[in-house]
Amino acid sequence: MSPLDISLADLIARLDEELPDTNDLTRISEAQLRAQTLSDLGDQLVGHYVAKAKQAGASWSEIGDAIGVSKQAAQQRHAPNAFERFTDLNRHSIVLAQEAARTHKHDFIGTEHVLLGLLGEQRGLAYEVLMAKTESEQRIRNAIEEAMPPAGEKAPRGHIAFRPESKKVFEQAQRASADLGHDWVGTEHTLLGLIRVEESPAARILRDLGFTSDELHETVKTEIIERSAARDKE
Repeated sequence: MSPLDISLADLIARLDEELPDTNDLTRISEAQLRAQTLSDLGDQLVGHYVAKAKQAGASWSEIGDAIGVSKQAAQQRHAPNAFERFTDLNRHSIVLAQEAARTHKHDFIGTEHVLLGLLGEQRGLAYEVLMAKTESEQRIRNAIEEAMPPAGEKAPRGHIAFRPESKKVFEQAQRASADLGHDWVGTEHTLLGLIRVEESPAARILRDLGFTSDELHETVKTEIIERSAARDKE
């Protein structure tokens, strides 16, 4: 039995269903984008268990043996990074941001892509906050599309760099988490980071949709308190 509830046939069937009127070359491009996303998710899966192993006291040599690479290679690939305290949902939103950049054939990840990533992770608190205010996912997507730069000639392969303003967003997300006394960085903190980088495209989109930095801060704070209280009652 396969260790994953997924098969090549499933992936092919889904792509064919979603792109019924396209030619084979278009499907190759879309298949490449999805393959990269699957690869990114696989890296996150391994990274999750590497972090748990390190917390349990495993050495980099032992981790390298488990992965099948050298100690140095394991450490270089999975050593703690800027996203160490990010939740799994928030990391997934970043993968979706990268996928959005590829889909739009951009060779950078801008704040508009990060906002699309949050919108794609519907299990995150950021999505709930966005929906509670606007009541329309399509309205947000339309606003983002209008702010998007023109598409490039072809989808980039491999690593896509964050724009400086996107890096500032993640710095502000970590500050927002610290301001709220949290020991994690969730999608809600990234949303706060987006609006705090005031001159970024995403911040302008959020303001146009009626959000303010102070209001978002209070909304996130209240939601976290209410969720914590609800868990305590269970």
